[in-house]
Amino acid sequence: MSRPFPSRHSSSAAFLRVNGKIRAREVRVVTADRKQLGVYLLNDALALARQHGVDLVEISANAVPPVCQLIEIGKFRYEQSKKEKESKKHQHASTVKEVQLSPRIDPHDLGIKLAHAIGFLCEDMKVKVALKFRGREMAHTEIGFEVIKNFLAQIAPYGHQDFEPKLIGKGITVMVTPLPRNKRAKNPRAGEPGRPLEKIQPNSNSAASPASAQKPKPVASDEPKGSGFANSPFANLEVK
Repeated sequence: MSRPFPSRHSSSAAFLRVNGKIRAREVRVVTADRKQLGVYLLNDALALARQHGVDLVEISANAVPPVCQLIEIGKFRYEQSKKEKESKKHQHASTVKEVQLSPRIDPHDLGIKLAHAIGFLCEDMKVKVALKFRGREMAHTEIGFEVIKNFLAQIAPYGHQDFEPKLIGKGITVMVTPLPRNKRAKNPRAGEPGRPLEKIQPNSNSAASPASAQKPKPVASDEPKGSGFANSPFANLEVK
């Protein structure tokens, strides 16, 4: 049994009425470049489409009369999918990633959390920064606010906070939204030129390598530097 209405998760281009599936008696016909040709009876519009070797595609079923376009159905579906992909690129960030902190977080752990947050913001994701207090840490909430303030200051080139940090229950929460691409700093993990190397480079005045240490030194020879032959017949000749 076919469904009377399309699924909400399906593409609208998959449920187009084309050619003989159009139900209207009269339709408004437009060309592929959206130039209006006028109102035609459905049979006349179908004959016009066959004459041009294209399809009659209903693009606005709710209009009176419905609007149909003279275009190849394959080309129409391709253009629709291309428009959908372009619109998704310009959508606002909807994915939310959470980064958890603590009042006594280690500086190394804080750097890792900071790198994760910057990576999420550079991928157009929102970041929820949550700091949780445990036990007697609730007596010094100002320390937690200082950690949050420092964290937000370091990710400021990549995102802006939606509201001031709030103390809710036993934790502090704040939401960070990524900045637009043209105003956002570059991702430090992208490997831009001039970025300091992560690996430790060997020191220039370090110890010599084992290969160089084991290399034998040249032994001074008492033999005169004469001919280059090893077994020269004139070696024992005395010149008077």
